[in-house]
Amino acid sequence: MSTQPTQGAGLNAQLLEQLNALAGSLSPAQLAWVGGYFTGLGVQAGGQLLPAGAPADAAGRALTILYGSQTGHARSVAEELDEAAREAGLATELVSMGKFKEKNLKKLRQVAIVISTQGEGEPPDDAQALAEFLHSTKAPKLDDFHFCVLALGDSSYEFYCKTGKDFDTRLEALGGKRVLERVDLDVDFDDGAEAWIPKAVEAMKAIMPEVAAPATAPAFGGAPVPAAHYSRKKPLKTRLLTCQKITGRHSEKDIRHIEIDLEGSGLGYLPGDALGVWFKNDEELVNDLLALLEMDPAATVHVHDEPKPVKEALTETFELTLLHPAFVTDYAELCGNEKLRTIAAETESLRDYVETRQIIDVIREFPAAVDAEAFVGLLRKLTPRLYSIASSQAEVEEEVHLTIGVVEYEAHGHYHLGGASGYLGHRLKEGEDVLVYVESNDNFRLPADGSKPVIMIGPGTGIAPFRAFVQERAAREAPGENWLFFGNPHFTEDFLYQTEWQEFMADGVLTKVDLAFSRDQAGKVYVQHRIAEQANELWNWIQRGAHIYVCGDESRMARDVHQALLDIVQEKGGYSAEEAEEYLVQLRKDGRYQKDVY
Repeated sequence: MSTQPTQGAGLNAQLLEQLNALAGSLSPAQLAWVGGYFTGLGVQAGGQLLPAGAPADAAGRALTILYGSQTGHARSVAEELDEAAREAGLATELVSMGKFKEKNLKKLRQVAIVISTQGEGEPPDDAQALAEFLHSTKAPKLDDFHFCVLALGDSSYEFYCKTGKDFDTRLEALGGKRVLERVDLDVDFDDGAEAWIPKAVEAMKAIMPEVAAPATAPAFGGAPVPAAHYSRKKPLKTRLLTCQKITGRHSEKDIRHIEIDLEGSGLGYLPGDALGVWFKNDEELVNDLLALLEMDPAATVHVHDEPKPVKEALTETFELTLLHPAFVTDYAELCGNEKLRTIAAETESLRDYVETRQIIDVIREFPAAVDAEAFVGLLRKLTPRLYSIASSQAEVEEEVHLTIGVVEYEAHGHYHLGGASGYLGHRLKEGEDVLVYVESNDNFRLPADGSKPVIMIGPGTGIAPFRAFVQERAAREAPGENWLFFGNPHFTEDFLYQTEWQEFMADGVLTKVDLAFSRDQAGKVYVQHRIAEQANELWNWIQRGAHIYVCGDESRMARDVHQALLDIVQEKGGYSAEEAEEYLVQLRKDGRYQKDVY
């Protein structure tokens, strides 16, 4: 049954006819992809718009929601705030900091900031330019500026929520008036964000003039039709299709190619997006914890005021693998152990202690009989893990693929397994249910111009998004050149998707491939060494407008690759060290140097 789009949003009859012809020629998977593609273009254009015909000073009468997000969490909270504010009758403008023009800051009157912190207290990539502007001499006075800040972070790191704290302090120093005290939220931010959003809406509503929020545009078919929308809070229940080990028998790594079914769901994604996966804890791990704590598995605990057996709660609700400093401190008090209190009291020794352990290691070292309700009160809520999507829907249609390294190691006399990677790679069987959602990443996108050259640097599982990129470029028949840098320990055991890359080379989709197998020779060779070897050619590509993408380990690989690129810019471009850094900063601002690192 065909449907006709209704006229609206400034679309003329000819455009509507073209849209309808296009829709009629596409499969459900292609429709989902096209919908996601145009949504992405809309976001890149600057977020949601004020009502048509709004006066020039509309920004002063709207709530501007600015978000800075590395993984998509801050964006998703900002979207929830935007929805709540509109439901409360406020006009809003939702904008990524990466698309926001700094000079417009002084024009705003009501602003809600939702921002995460990455690495060692650094702003997310899309917020770096605004953060630099705020702390520069060019930052304007903000005497008529009202703001509130929600900061997201990870308390396992020293500089917890630093970016949000810096924004909050600096906006006040520039004259801004805080309408709500800043709130800092840990990785299990859902409950805290849910509590903060209505407070932020009320605080802003109290100082804003009433402006009717724009109505939602009608969907194809004339009447509003809810789109298939899945999220962190409302994931898609689907099934695992394939879990295949793609490293060799003698590899040091267990890397899995995962395929998940999307048939009939309407869930779409773009190359560069991530898949959020909810998982359950290992039953064997839960049983060990219960035994060490001398806890009855049937003992009742409360989750959101609902009673549950503690074993069920530990399996489905609470984080049991990722250790953080607050747990050590609180558990030391709960069990009354002086040795653990001493460890917890010294910040540096505590961070070293936490870095090499899981929660079970603390309990094994300091077992105690504790109350079930008191113990779960020490735990953070389970959070989904995000994995870079390793497929393009233009190629795989109603599926989504992942490339996952199973975290497993021996430490403190025991075998350890990662929570989500162990669930997907070892425990979940093909055909069984899994809960997923797409976390879009507008900071990691292929160039809209398919003729632009692309340089992809992704060792290990960092190869995942580049499999999606190359599938997409092949499906589009994009004429731009594609250059892949890949590394892993051994050629014979760890060359992920080897036959696929060979086929793309044979078909002319991949122009160049440079490989770094670190353990196949006397001296270790990594992707940054291959980059240095290709300095002349790489500089030539950059001069021709190439877009550079880096995916993988942030702490070592991404820093080493960045330094290799700096060296090339200095040597081949004739820049000083400072000028080379500015050159890469400008590439990042232009969307030509993008990272998906973890």
